[in-house]
Amino acid sequence: MTPDVMSKFDFFMGEWDLDYRIPKSIFSEAGTDSGTGKFKKILDGKYVFFEYSTESGGSANGIFAWDDKVKIYRYWWFESSGNFLTATCNFINDETLAMNWHDTVLVQTFKKEGTDRVILNMQYPSQHGGHESVLEVVMTRRKTN
Repeated sequence: MTPDVMSKFDFFMGEWDLDYRIPKSIFSEAGTDSGTGKFKKILDGKYVFFEYSTESGGSANGIFAWDDKVKIYRYWWFESSGNFLTATCNFINDETLAMNWHDTVLVQTFKKEGTDRVILNMQYPSQHGGHESVLEVVMTRRKTN
């Protein structure tokens, strides 16, 4: 593993306020939610751990890791509901982490939109071509005192 391969996640480190915007889709009715999340490096910086919880009671943990054999990041996601998923992901540029969720046709991006703001967008293939959003989360870095 390249010593700094996980440094691409440095921007995400810290605590975030999460503002969920859920459009009506085949998965759910329209709605909103809010919550908090935290990214931190663990196990000598070889992994990035993400934990979040929402006002509506949901919570989850995720782990990003570098797969040196195939040169791609892997992601494991575990929800308090008992649901779990895996994804492969990579930075397509300095501003965007793109993810493909396994065993689904969902794709997701984390896109930096400033020094303290990230937009998470999960999409599903549209019957009209392209993709349509099924979840958007505006992540705003929490200010520390």
